[in-house]
Amino acid sequence: MKTVKKIFKTALDEGRTFVLEDEAKRVMREYGIPVPPFAPAATEDEAVARANEIGYPVVLKILSKDIMHKSDAGGVKVNLNSDEEVRRAFQEIMENATQYGKEKGIDVDLSRGVIVTRFVEMGTETIVGVTKDPQFGHALMFGLGGIFVEVLKDVTFRLIPLTEIDAREMVYEIKAKKILEGIRGQPPRDIDALVEIMLTVSKMVEENPEIVEMDCNPTIVYEQGKGAVVVDARMVIESASSD
Repeated sequence: MKTVKKIFKTALDEGRTFVLEDEAKRVMREYGIPVPPFAPAATEDEAVARANEIGYPVVLKILSKDIMHKSDAGGVKVNLNSDEEVRRAFQEIMENATQYGKEKGIDVDLSRGVIVTRFVEMGTETIVGVTKDPQFGHALMFGLGGIFVEVLKDVTFRLIPLTEIDAREMVYEIKAKKILEGIRGQPPRDIDALVEIMLTVSKMVEENPEIVEMDCNPTIVYEQGKGAVVVDARMVIESASSD
């Protein structure tokens, strides 16, 4: 897809392999991967305007080439319900990012401002990720998302390209599969929607092998029949000519 290649070229031309969240979500949207409504906003006034277009409640997250892990820099504000809250959140994010830069000894680029996204209904948090091994090539990862992936490390891998059988096997391989199947009166999660996202990510990497790392975390899965959505996305690329 020309749009995807253009996004990656822009990043590399700017000397970065870190794809910003709005760029990563544009790539996903090109492939039909469900993401909440979003828009970048370089200024406080733009953030308010975008929030009104998207509809409250919203989330604000820092957009900077110097900050990959936004939460670590105090760069995330969630469940904002008014223009006033958005203005205050924008100001706090900029202040936090500036302070983060001082602590790290870097001059953080704040020119891109924030990404404004719809605050989505909570469901079961999972992660769909991509890694690239020098010997075996690209692999897709799946497991519980959010903080659980770091604490429990309950994940499974398959080499790309994935088949539907591969994807379904991965869902049922994790130790926490019962959470997805439905426990203690909870309805089962929409595994079909989750499998579709996994297969689409696999296709995306096949067609864009310059993607060397990606985390769709969290990918929130709702009850059966209600779908799944990628809430946050982190992507790293390399030059298309790299080995």
